[in-house]
Amino acid sequence: MGYGKWISGAIGWAVAGPIGGILGFTLASVLESGKFTSGKANEQRNSFLVSLLVLSSAVMKADGKVLKSELDFVKAFLIRSFGKDAASEALIYLRDLLEKDVDVNSVGSQIASNMDYEARIQLLHFLTGIARADGKVSSQELKLLREIALSMGISQRESEAVLAMFDVDDEAPYKILEVERSASDEEIKKAYKRLALKHHPDKVSSLGADVQKAAEERFKSISSAYETIKKERGIV
Repeated sequence: MGYGKWISGAIGWAVAGPIGGILGFTLASVLESGKFTSGKANEQRNSFLVSLLVLSSAVMKADGKVLKSELDFVKAFLIRSFGKDAASEALIYLRDLLEKDVDVNSVGSQIASNMDYEARIQLLHFLTGIARADGKVSSQELKLLREIALSMGISQRESEAVLAMFDVDDEAPYKILEVERSASDEEIKKAYKRLALKHHPDKVSSLGADVQKAAEERFKSISSAYETIKKERGIV
């Protein structure tokens, strides 16, 4: 199999640079089998998937152990996305990736240069879900998630908003809306409107129905945070 065939027929930019160096030809048979969609129209989705697999491997072993709950979380996403057969193969290659060292700063920089901002936000959301799969996020996982977010060019305020979507403390709704508790009611209303427009699920429609559905969950988190603050403050 030729390297050029992989680039042109499968995952575009993702095989170049540090991501390509990590993968080598690990995913070659999956990509050539046709189970991962090919063609220019699907390049962004395939690149999202490969980026997800590479960074997932880093997050899963951040605390020194890979848990079944984390593998199950990734497996469920792959099944929804590509069906059981493709998911089974992809997990084989994910396990291979777990044996490799991932320079998340280099990988994140490549992603930042080639992937839409909203897709990067959704990627961080998925990675946070992996870390949360066992019911908690360790300090090592949290540190790595913040490092990944920074390397992908996601602002600190927005990355903390994503992380807060998985929290249940009183400050979480404010973090999700990217405002301080001291913000005025009018500032909170404006923040909600801005985020609702910026993070509408249609922004990631090109990544497929499964990713768009996950974006809808994040969109609902923004609305829920706003409703919580409205109730707390008596905003009408």
